[in-house]
Amino acid sequence: MHISWDEYFMGVALLSAKRSKDPNTQVGACIVNPEKRIVGIGYNGFPMGCEDSVFPWGKTDTNKLNTKYPYVVHAEANAILNSASSVRGSTLYVSLFPCNECAKLIIQAGIKHVVYMNDKYRSEESTIASRRMLDAAGVSYSQMDEVEVLVNGK
Repeated sequence: MHISWDEYFMGVALLSAKRSKDPNTQVGACIVNPEKRIVGIGYNGFPMGCEDSVFPWGKTDTNKLNTKYPYVVHAEANAILNSASSVRGSTLYVSLFPCNECAKLIIQAGIKHVVYMNDKYRSEESTIASRRMLDAAGVSYSQMDEVEVLVNGK
């Protein structure tokens, strides 16, 4: 038995997530053009040249500069920046539903569909804003069941 294209590309996104050194949330992304060719891969991490041992991975601190949030580049952004060619008209496979900042990049890059697995921040303002923008821009999205990739992908 072979796996579907969706399972394959989400599997690539999940494998990419394992490169992240974030101790709390590892996210991976894979961009696929209409010809079913991978054109970009990324995971969440610090920018090139910013050593993981120098910058914080924490989530909470009274000083935001002592958290990961001002420094981490999200998987979606890295996949777009790492793309080998245009991503216009492509599909983005990502392990976590995109935040509002990533939604802006997805829209501006011309990505037309997002397939995501986890939606644990669904009620957060950043995710609500993301959905509003994706809907307004005509970017479709669909959730993929984790069981599909993990069970059928074996």
